[in-house]
Amino acid sequence: MSHYYVQSFYFFQDLPEDQLKSVRAWLIGKAQSFDVLGLVILGTEGVNTTMASLDERKLNGFVASIKDFFSEFDFDVKKSESDKAPFRKFVVKLRPEIVTLGKPEFVPGGSRNHVTPDQWNQLLAQDDVVVIDTRNDYEIEIGTFEKALDLGMKEFTEFPEKIKKLDSDKEKPHLIFCTGGIRCEKAIYEMENQGYKNVYQLDGGILNYLEQHPEGKFNGECFVFDSRVAVNEKLKPSEKYSLCPQCGEVGSIEITCKKCDEPSKLCKKCIEIIEDKPEYETCSKNCRYHYSRDPKSKGPQQKQFYHN
Repeated sequence: MSHYYVQSFYFFQDLPEDQLKSVRAWLIGKAQSFDVLGLVILGTEGVNTTMASLDERKLNGFVASIKDFFSEFDFDVKKSESDKAPFRKFVVKLRPEIVTLGKPEFVPGGSRNHVTPDQWNQLLAQDDVVVIDTRNDYEIEIGTFEKALDLGMKEFTEFPEKIKKLDSDKEKPHLIFCTGGIRCEKAIYEMENQGYKNVYQLDGGILNYLEQHPEGKFNGECFVFDSRVAVNEKLKPSEKYSLCPQCGEVGSIEITCKKCDEPSKLCKKCIEIIEDKPEYETCSKNCRYHYSRDPKSKGPQQKQFYHN
């Protein structure tokens, strides 16, 4: 079985727009030379990435090259593992923001009201704190902190409006968190702009917390934006969740494919469709197609799974 080493990190740095394409080319070339897979979001405000390799030394070498190239040495790297390739290739996407709030003028600088996982636990124990999960609803559904508010977001761009409608005492301590910390870097600016006086963000996000407190106050698993779908409290790939082969959302409901008898996991939405469309009770779109054409025929097909 393959064993991939995974590293996630971000940093904010002013990058000239007219140099982004050359930076992108450098990243892609360097990733090829180090045999690294991953996804990089690159913009004029910095870098946001998760990358993986079968060789930890090569992955460390690539990250060291990035530090040298950008003269950026103090960003935190969150490490995890996977028994399958989290990405199919190495991709660099150019974006106006490396985390999309819809306000590119918000460019964080330095650590702003960061609290360590130990301090976070102490703050959670207080009665007068308000805890806010800054992630999207489908992420929150599979795991979150005790006492955390779900703002009901489909996208992070909804955060400013959701906070505006939040009926909360702006003098109270507000604790915010996300997967790796980057969303909170912008969320804290937005909250302070709206008059919140005491906002604190979990340093390094859920991934950093689980590394230090695997048996702590986080309930469930942590959604990640790669083929692992989620990681458990030990930062190992989820055994409970996978990508629904019908639509690509988070799936956890086990079925046996009506076409090839292989096990699979569907999301709630596609499970609800099965009553009217039994061909959805299949392990891939390909099996769905063949089952819809000939429900009585059994046997494996060449599978074409959904990929993000």
